[in-house]
Amino acid sequence: MRLISLCPSLTELVFDLGRGHDLVGRTRFCIHPAEAVDAIERVGGTKNPKLDRILELAPDLVLMNEEENRREDAEALMAAGVRVHSSMPRTASDTAAMVRSIADALGSAKAGAGIAADIEQRAARVRDAARARPPVTFAYLIWRDPWMTVNDDTFIAELLGMAGGRNVFGAHSERYPEVTLDALASADPRLVCLSSEPFPFAEKHIEELVAALGWSRERFALVDGELLSWHGSRTPRGIDYAELVVNAAR
Repeated sequence: MRLISLCPSLTELVFDLGRGHDLVGRTRFCIHPAEAVDAIERVGGTKNPKLDRILELAPDLVLMNEEENRREDAEALMAAGVRVHSSMPRTASDTAAMVRSIADALGSAKAGAGIAADIEQRAARVRDAARARPPVTFAYLIWRDPWMTVNDDTFIAELLGMAGGRNVFGAHSERYPEVTLDALASADPRLVCLSSEPFPFAEKHIEELVAALGWSRERFALVDGELLSWHGSRTPRGIDYAELVVNAAR
């Protein structure tokens, strides 16, 4: 089978399903597993794939994500006769179902069942543990200038929420809303997560927020955006990591 993945987390999943040798194309953002992806041809980015080159590579299946990739690119590939598997999991349950679906499509049902079961079991354990603890209010920043966060209709909020987090911007109508520092101050979260992606937050940005808001350093945490936003074979570790992040703020 000839595969192309246009989503970094799905590229990683293909390898963890034991089908990395079938990949003939990936995006420049597909970086895991680092020791293997360098040998695979890059076919553009997630938002600007090289459709002509993808067609030349004659894939049997192209893996896409409805948030990472553009609908028009998926439609163009399907119009050209290419089989496309597109997904957009928002929850741990959605992710387990996606893993099983992709694994079935690749002929790796057994491997997919193992990853999916791991997701479901860890999610159940973390949810059960969180019920016995008080919730932790949080805000999760993904961008600076303007400051941007996430609402509850996101995979990030799902992972932190199952661990006992309560998103202070969860009810916002936009999935990735812009917020002001005044709004952040008014929401008064116990924990402010600064993600490593898509904006690479660093210690200097915590210092900036401490100075602007007058809050203690302990209310802020630099967090691994890959673990908290990549859905697939990284999700089991992401579930455990979300629990560590929330519990550290208690």
